[in-house]
Amino acid sequence: MISLKVNGVERQIDVDPDMPLLWALRDLLKLTGTKYGCGIAQCGACTVHLDGQPMRSCVMPVSAVGSAEIRTVEGLSGAAATHPVQQAWIELDVVQCGYCQSGQVMAAAALIEQNPAPTDADIDAAMNGNICRCGTYPRIRAAVKRAAEIKRAGTAA
Repeated sequence: MISLKVNGVERQIDVDPDMPLLWALRDLLKLTGTKYGCGIAQCGACTVHLDGQPMRSCVMPVSAVGSAEIRTVEGLSGAAATHPVQQAWIELDVVQCGYCQSGQVMAAAALIEQNPAPTDADIDAAMNGNICRCGTYPRIRAAVKRAAEIKRAGTAA
């Protein structure tokens, strides 16, 4: 048995320690917001937070998580109705097909947590490697800036 703290809840799973965290989250814990994209940590669709840091869950074995807190897109808003990133994504109509967006949102949330006023260069660096086949990058950048504004103002819905 492996113990994982996911979205604030301690969970026990009976799993091979080498199983990628992505599959433990999706298949065993039924948290399907985290997406499978490439399986080699290159696209960002599987991004989750591990102790607040964005990590690619498709290549991280569950045994490597240890006592770290895992946060998935399902746990992003916590007690709030929406997280500032989610609010900005909605306001600016970022999503096109939507497949990559949970990874994009998780990367953006980690960025504004660490940097409340990111520049374009900061956004580019933080979002690098999160691939959007639909090419919504200009809307993603605008939404990250808007999310930072919302967070600074404390006006998340």
